[in-house]
This record gives sequence, C-alpha cells and structure tokens, in this order.
Amino acid sequence: MPVFSVPGSDGSAHIDIETLIGKQPLETDLELAVDFVRGQTVLVTGAGGSIGSELCQQLMRYEPSEIIMLDRDESALQQVQVAVAGHGLLDTQDVVLADIRDAETIRRVFLSRRPDVVFHAAALKHLPMLEQYPDEGWKTNVLGTRNVLAAAVDAGVRTLVNISTDKAADPTSVLGRTKRIAERLTAWTAAETGRDFVSVRFGNVLGSRGSMVPLFADLIRSGRPVTVTHPDATRYFMSIPEACHLVIQAAAIAQPGEVLVLDMGAPVRILDVARRMVQAMGGSSDIVFTGLRPGEKLHEDLIGRGETERRPVHPKISHASVPPLAPAEVDEPARIDTAPILLAA
Repeated sequence: MPVFSVPGSDGSAHIDIETLIGKQPLETDLELAVDFVRGQTVLVTGAGGSIGSELCQQLMRYEPSEIIMLDRDESALQQVQVAVAGHGLLDTQDVVLADIRDAETIRRVFLSRRPDVVFHAAALKHLPMLEQYPDEGWKTNVLGTRNVLAAAVDAGVRTLVNISTDKAADPTSVLGRTKRIAERLTAWTAAETGRDFVSVRFGNVLGSRGSMVPLFADLIRSGRPVTVTHPDATRYFMSIPEACHLVIQAAAIAQPGEVLVLDMGAPVRILDVARRMVQAMGGSSDIVFTGLRPGEKLHEDLIGRGETERRPVHPKISHASVPPLAPAEVDEPARIDTAPILLAA
C-alpha cells in the first residue's frame, strides 16, 4: 500500500508518516466483487479533491465504461485528469467544470451524461472555517447534496455513494451537522426510490490537502511552533488509498439508505504525532497548545449514540442507519445558525 511521506528539514530525508502515527495498514483477506462498476458510466463529484482524485484512479481498475470527473476547481480537474488519463488537456468529455450548488447545471449534466454510478465526494470539510461561515457549509454540504441526489434520481442513477465523515456521528459542529443532514437526505432518497443510495463514513485521512500531517510538516520545516489544540486530543487516521478502497468495497455491500462506517483502527493522540514528527524531521519547533475550537471534540466517534455496529459481510465495515429527512425540510433558512433543522440534526 502507498505510504505518505514528507521531506525532512534538510529537504532530502523522507519520513514514513504511518510509522510515526503508529498505524499499520488494515488488512483483510476479504475482497468483494465490485461488479456494479464494471462497464458502467461512473461520475465522481469533487473529483479534484484528495478523496475524489484517489477514487477516480482506483475506480479505473474495475473497468468502467467511462469516468466523469466533476469539480468546480479547474486546476484540480487538470491534476486528476493527468493522474487518470495521462494528460491535462482539459478539452475532453471526462472532465466537467460545475458547482454542486448550481441545481440546474448539475441536473443538466446528469441528464446529458446519464451516469449509472455516482460517488459524491464534493464537500466543504474544514471544521473551524465552517464555524465562521456556516452558510457556506449549508450551501455546499446540504443544498449541494440535495441537488446531486435530485439530479441522480431524475437521471436514473442506480447507485450513489455519499462520502461522509466521523463528525456526523453525534455532531457538535456545523461540519458535523451538515454532513449528518446529507446522510439523512441520502437515506430518504433511498427509501423513496428503492435505489442503492448509501453513505460511507470515516475519519481523517493521511496527507489530504490541508490536513494535519502536511500542515505540521510545513510548520516544522519553517521552524515555526506546531499548534495542537489539546494534549489529550485524539483522532482516527487512515491513508487515502486505504479509505478509498474500503469506500468502493462498502458500496458493493450496502443496502439502500444505510450508512457504512469504515474501521479505522485505534484513535491516535495528536500530541504524539507532533512530537514524533519534530524529532524525525530534525526540527526545533516548539509545541503550542491552542485549546479546542468551537464545535471541536476532544475525541471523535465513528458510531453515534443509538447506532448499531453490525458487520454482517465485511470485517472492516459496520452497517448503521440514520433517520431519513425529506429534501423539502431543508430549504435555505434566513440564517443558518438559527435554522431548527440544523440545530436539531
């Protein structure tokens, strides 16, 4: 499995981050067939992001008839096109420049391209940023997901996988609440249509754009203090390839409306990661504790209160359920922070 590494402070040494956080790849002998992809037209939203890009690359192994990569970031689309197609010409039909917030455009794309399978990875994900700008989280994570689900129904999509987050379990933040609503909208659409529309929930991924490990590496290389919110804070971690592989596996076994929760191993203390990175990179950065930010948990949960943790098929994938939520109940409020549906999610 690929290992994420970062240059040391001298610009030449490389650090095995999985070793630093004390994680081993999750191994299982069970490899499920993913026949729902082979020969099908597959569309990935947020294709230019860390998860979306890796999903596109892995999905190609299962011989779809076509991969459609959709994103609102043209530079990110070029990067993923290079990774998947071997060129960045941006003049072919495999890349689509569109924003999931634009309902009519998304509907038009889906009706013209008629995907069979959709992986919905487009989202805003930075917790403190969404605490400052909650309306943006609502527009993308809730209304954008509603747009994708509606377009998928109209276009006859058979399988849709909504990429979620551990912060949707017992949510305490705008990020968690908006992603929880996205899970519930997906469950409602599955119940109404009987189609294989599901959510897959997991925690932090190593090396994603803007995530903790690359941020720490940049701070250490520049000799700046490494900021940690709390000495006891822990998070779940998994490599991007590992997470995407299990996402595809989960999609093969999900029942309509389910939330599939990936086994991410034991949580890791962030302070330990920071200390090991400073030492391994030969840096001199101090570690500064900044305090938990609004909406942030000391420890994350993958399974929320009242949710089951059944694993009837795959040893690394739990099956859970969330209450469905009708799209009509999530019309854009005047102020997101006073929206009853968000506060109660």
